[in-house]
Amino acid sequence: METTRILLAEDEENMGMLLRDYLGLKGYTVTWVTDGEQAFKHFPQTQYDICILDVMMPKKDGFTLTKEIRQINPQVPIVLLTAKSQHDDILEGFLAGADDYLTKPFRIEELLLRIEAILRRTKGGRAELDREQVFTVGSYTFDVAKQELIHRERKWVLTAKEAALLHLLCINKNRILDRNFALRAIWSDDSYFNARSMDVYITKLRKYMKDDPTVNILNVRGRGFKLIS
Repeated sequence: METTRILLAEDEENMGMLLRDYLGLKGYTVTWVTDGEQAFKHFPQTQYDICILDVMMPKKDGFTLTKEIRQINPQVPIVLLTAKSQHDDILEGFLAGADDYLTKPFRIEELLLRIEAILRRTKGGRAELDREQVFTVGSYTFDVAKQELIHRERKWVLTAKEAALLHLLCINKNRILDRNFALRAIWSDDSYFNARSMDVYITKLRKYMKDDPTVNILNVRGRGFKLIS
């Protein structure tokens, strides 16, 4: 039976080790990272069931990380850990897309109960989440897991980066996909050379999808791309 996977981002070493080991003993598979940038790099590589993110982290804070994770996966549950108790900070967390929060110091058993409660609410929607790995774009079908783009009798098996880019476009269909965000999510940095590489992949995706005139990938000057369907 597949275990529940947790992405834990906590920069305080003792706290991170304690949470990783405790949740591991409870049967969870925990990936522990110590800053927001590491968390952002790890997130697209694994299908996590829940994210536990410290708010005050180096390189990328928990609020920013929550917003960026939400652009990749709008459904994955996110719990924020914060040393702050001010109403505005809690409100900012929920506005960023968090599902729950705990104010430090907290009892580790309380975190476990929060995780279990959230997973009970969300596990029932797992079949729906799995279905969302198959997208319909005009007369095309895109299977994320198989990296297959299908149009009537034709099928293209996409490269990993082609599939990752199309996945982000599908998640944000009819909305702007920020260019720099996509570069960091797929290439890990937004250098000039990676930006040129992404332009090549966009051109390839347009070529694959040219048989349906209702489908288009627009350049939004200075911002990014928009998949129209």
